[in-house]
Amino acid sequence: MSKRDYYDVLGVSRNATLVEIKKAYRKLAIKYHPDKNPDDPDAEEKFKEAAEAYEVLSDPDKRRRYDQFGHSGVGGSGGFGGGGMSMDDIFSHFGDIFGSAFGGGFSSGGSQRSRRVNKGSNLRVKVKLTLDEMANGVEKKIKIKKYVKCKACNGTGAADSNSMQTCPTCRGTGQVTRVTNTFLGQMHTTSTCPQCGGEGRIIHKPCHVCHGNGIVKEEEIVTVKIPPGVNNGMQLTLSGKGNAGARGGINGDLIILIEEVPHEHLKRDGNNLIYDLYLNFADAALGTEVYIPTVDKKVKFKIPAGTQGGKVFRLRGKGLPDINGYGRGDLIVNVNVWTPQKLSREEKEILEKLRNSDNFKPKPTSKDKSFFERMKEYFK
Repeated sequence: MSKRDYYDVLGVSRNATLVEIKKAYRKLAIKYHPDKNPDDPDAEEKFKEAAEAYEVLSDPDKRRRYDQFGHSGVGGSGGFGGGGMSMDDIFSHFGDIFGSAFGGGFSSGGSQRSRRVNKGSNLRVKVKLTLDEMANGVEKKIKIKKYVKCKACNGTGAADSNSMQTCPTCRGTGQVTRVTNTFLGQMHTTSTCPQCGGEGRIIHKPCHVCHGNGIVKEEEIVTVKIPPGVNNGMQLTLSGKGNAGARGGINGDLIILIEEVPHEHLKRDGNNLIYDLYLNFADAALGTEVYIPTVDKKVKFKIPAGTQGGKVFRLRGKGLPDINGYGRGDLIVNVNVWTPQKLSREEKEILEKLRNSDNFKPKPTSKDKSFFERMKEYFK
């Protein structure tokens, strides 16, 4: 029996595009697939016939020879020689046959490919902030060297509009398809076009400024708004502020790494601040007023008489704001009673008189918490 015309087999015109041919083949492959038509020799023959037609008409070289010489131009052997097949090819073919039933075609990797888009690399910079800047937020201007779009060629990489053309191999898609025959029909594997590297276009005459890359290195000043409440080591990402992508690609990101500048008096613990207050013995015994530093200004604080060393005071809301807006931390004041290491003869005489005084004998009560109790209370 003579072979049917391949265009008639797929039900397409002789001027049909590759997309139309592929769509017609998928429809027939799903309809006549052996798994869907068990023990049906007629369906199996139609499946093989459709695969054979698709093998020829989807290949530009074979299609040209078929159009000129008919079946004899392509050997007339049909689509099931099938040598040299890999598992990649097999999975690719199954995806191609059944892809339309699940919403689209599939490549050998399991996902549809498209023209490659270059993406610029990310940049990382370190920004040093004081506690005041962390507490209130700040706007910083950072000078960085980065790749930007070439102004001479507007980022295309070509000397002019006539110096760039669509890739003839992949016709601008950035991908090529390799066809293999199998016992189930025709399989195809999609890969990056070797001529254009997946970009879908070829530059014949590169730009003299960027030498075809579409990007040049320049110095740029970037304005960064730091929100209140950032922490040491935190990273902020500015989308699209990194290096420009080659030949019209998308920009990378700018990653800001926060580094805290140590404060002269205050230490940070999350959103809380810790301040070590040193009192002399007389102030601790008699009571006094002191000025406690905060991130904004100094605040007056009254120390009650008889304050013991190790006493902890908590100034509510005098710490740092939470970056998510959940209030502010506290300022923890840790009292240290300073013991003089050198005394004059007069000072020694005074203290000798006080040594045996009943008031100077330690008399801890249940209200006087131990070090471990204070630490437990603090962390709680």
